[in-house]
Amino acid sequence: MSSPASGRPEVHGAGSLVDERQVRALPVTARGQRTRESLVAAARQVFERDGFINSRLTDIAREARTSIGTFYTYFDSKDEIFTAVLQVAQDDMLHPGLPRVEEDPQNIAAVLEASNRAYFEAYRRNAQLMVLLEQVATINPDFRDLRIQRAKVFTTRVMRWVESMQESGVADRSLDPLMTSRALTSMVSRLAYYSFALGEEWDVEAMVETSTKLWFNALGMTLPGPTAD
Repeated sequence: MSSPASGRPEVHGAGSLVDERQVRALPVTARGQRTRESLVAAARQVFERDGFINSRLTDIAREARTSIGTFYTYFDSKDEIFTAVLQVAQDDMLHPGLPRVEEDPQNIAAVLEASNRAYFEAYRRNAQLMVLLEQVATINPDFRDLRIQRAKVFTTRVMRWVESMQESGVADRSLDPLMTSRALTSMVSRLAYYSFALGEEWDVEAMVETSTKLWFNALGMTLPGPTAD
């Protein structure tokens, strides 16, 4: 069974959220890799500080303690390095790392809780970039496509999980897996967006508890009750 919201177990076909054609090939030398990583880290600081529109390539190069010529060795434009920054952040959200939870029908709640918690924590780490992606997607069709692709990756992952729950007889088989996954992932992502990006600052554990209950209710499942002594 695959973890739904953030997906600790591997989900076939759900790789990087960023189209690899938007970012040139990685450097082959260790020094080149370090320089590129330094530029990406510096760009993230500048983008989060100044926003996408007001960020300048000279500021990114200065933050990375390198020259603008070196910048152009690794990236062609602000769009390209912003894509690289998003790739790092979104890979973090897609593979945030979860504690090992045994995956059997008795532990569905634990898997859901761990998955939702990991997603919320990863979103909180990357909230400023998620705001920027939302903003840039409204004016740049390439980033709009990236925003849509990001949603599709998470939706596909959850759809496969829903299908597995239906096949095992745990979830309501009358639900359309794709539409259900879109509804559930939208709910979780917007809750994270309002909490961490727009400043509502909900308690993470409360968000995890509520989301888990809503997932169970939506899928027609029953949360396990406390074990009697």
